[in-house]
Amino acid sequence: MPDSIDDLALALSRFAEARDWGPFHSPKNLASALVVEAGELLEPFQWLSEDDSRALSPEKLQAVSDEMADVLLYLVQLSSALQVDLLAAARDKLARNALRYPVERARGSARKHDEL
Repeated sequence: MPDSIDDLALALSRFAEARDWGPFHSPKNLASALVVEAGELLEPFQWLSEDDSRALSPEKLQAVSDEMADVLLYLVQLSSALQVDLLAAARDKLARNALRYPVERARGSARKHDEL
């Protein structure tokens, strides 16, 4: 089983290749599928209170886990299709966010960076 993003990307590529799904995996289609899966991730939380969303039943937690996996799989496939190093992009974004949301101004606040 894959234990890194690169390994996961390779496994996904092989999975899709074996099924001749390459023609369907354009960046546009992968991004669309990612949005659909993100919506499905939200569904188990619909109408739950904040407390209930933190205490899911084992069945709901499994459903959420499955949807999280789908989101990750499509995101990794999209990053492969566009040749984006996902970890490097995440590190860069985290560094930029640290500058946009300095601790002394952002701590305990849900405001956007331009409202701090």
